[in-house]
Parts: sequence; C-alpha cells; structure tokens
Amino acid sequence: MTSATRQPGTPSAALRPRLIATDLDGTLLRDDKSVSPRTVAALAAAEEAGIEVFFVTGRPARWMDVVSDHVHGHGLAICGNGAAVVDLHGGPGAHRFVKVRELARANALDAVRLLREVAPGTVYAVEQTYGFHQEPDYPKLHMEIPDHLLPAERLLAPDGPDADQPVLKILAYHPDLDPDAFLTLARLAIGDRANVTRSSPSALLELSGPDVSKASTLALCCAERGISHEEVVAFGDMPNDVEMLTWAGQSYAMGNAHPDVIAAASGRTVANNEDGVAVVIEQLLAGRF
Repeated sequence: MTSATRQPGTPSAALRPRLIATDLDGTLLRDDKSVSPRTVAALAAAEEAGIEVFFVTGRPARWMDVVSDHVHGHGLAICGNGAAVVDLHGGPGAHRFVKVRELARANALDAVRLLREVAPGTVYAVEQTYGFHQEPDYPKLHMEIPDHLLPAERLLAPDGPDADQPVLKILAYHPDLDPDAFLTLARLAIGDRANVTRSSPSALLELSGPDVSKASTLALCCAERGISHEEVVAFGDMPNDVEMLTWAGQSYAMGNAHPDVIAAASGRTVANNEDGVAVVIEQLLAGRF
C-alpha cells in the first residue's frame, strides 16, 4: 500500500488544513498530462470536506484546460509561477484574469541584457496575459505558434507587439548549459531585477517580477480568505515550488522531485504517476496526519 511519509524530526501541523495548494506538471498530473480518476475523487472529497484546492502552476492560463473540469467552489488557479490569478469557471478558453503581477519591461530588458552577457547563446520568449512571442531561434518547446518572431529587445520595447498587455514572465533557454548551473548563473547575474526559477528538465529558466513567486501569490490569496500558512498543505516537484513548500505549514515533495524540493519540503509522498497527491489527501481526510 502506498503512503506519504514525513521527514524525521518534522512535527505534524497542529491546525486542521483549510487549503491544499498543488503544482500540476510532475505533481498532480501524470506524465501523460492526465488527471487520474483517483486524483479527481480526492480533490472532490477535499472540497466536500471544506478544504479549498488551489492549482498553483508555472503554466500560462491558456494551458489550464487540463484541470478546468476539476475546479470547485472558488474556481481560481495561480498561473505563471504567481504572475496571475485566473478564474477557470468559464471553462476551456473562457478564463478571466482576477489578479496580474507583471514583470516591468525595464526589468525584463535588464535581465535579458545581463543574461546575454554571462550566457551567450541564450534565446528568449515572452509570455503576456493573452500573447506569446519568441525569438526566431527559440525552440518549439511547447508546440504552439508564437504571435510574433522578433529579438527579445524588440518584443519588450515600449512600442513592441502587444505593448498594452502586461508581461507575465520571460522564458530563457540555453541549448548547452546544465539546467541547475544555468539557474545559479542567472540568479547571480540578474540579482533583484527579477525572480528566476525553473520547472523544466531542460535548461529553460522562467523570469518573473522581483517579488513574484508561487508562494507570494498564494500568500495573498490565503490572506484574502483569512487562512494562515499553517493551515496550508502544498505539493511540488521542481525548483519553482521551493518557496511555496517552505512557506506552507505542511508540504510534500513528490517521489520524482528535484533534490532542492526534497530538502525544502516537510514530507514526501510517492511519485506523480502513483497519485502521490491523492495519497496524502486521502490520509489527511482520514485523520491520519
């Protein structure tokens, strides 16, 4: 029988959980990007028990169709690593932005310049509320057609494409560097101009506003509901989940998680393909934690 385990020396949270915050890719979703029947049932049971569920992901809003049928109650999701809070009640393709935490274009341009200097060969894409643009050499990592193909400096210019739309994040890809080494290099070079993280197994970085992360936006949503961090249970698998797992009262690294995530979480569960999130929810509802 599969079960979740807490790390030695980590006490269980004293407060009853009021909110579950879960990453999607590599966490809630199986590798085929499906939501298993067991996970669907666990999410519904949590909501029935009065525990709100927030999907907290690096995905843009337009990629949320995979879970739009599984939102309950509030219907909200945190997208773009905290850059947007989106209402999914409208169903696939009909989402509404509730909150946007943008990356200032000046900061973005500085980050692009500094990263070009320390990591030649880096190529960029720009994620906006309703647009996606990329440089000509940026690889087709996501199998979508960009709205514009231009150098990042032109995409981010004050009079660039869709200049009236907020920039949610910058994607920076390097074809040769080790992913973790690239992340460390970028954080040192960019400093406080942007929050730099990654969620891909490749050398693909995600740059958001300086104070924007899954954790900071989740904290805002919880504060609006009068929910403390001790009443939150969080799940994740990659470096972009670390702040959220550290902030939450209880947190679980997936069996397939990055080492930094395992170090940050207060507990571990089984892998995403073994329904690790559902395993913990079932045990929480059974009063075993």
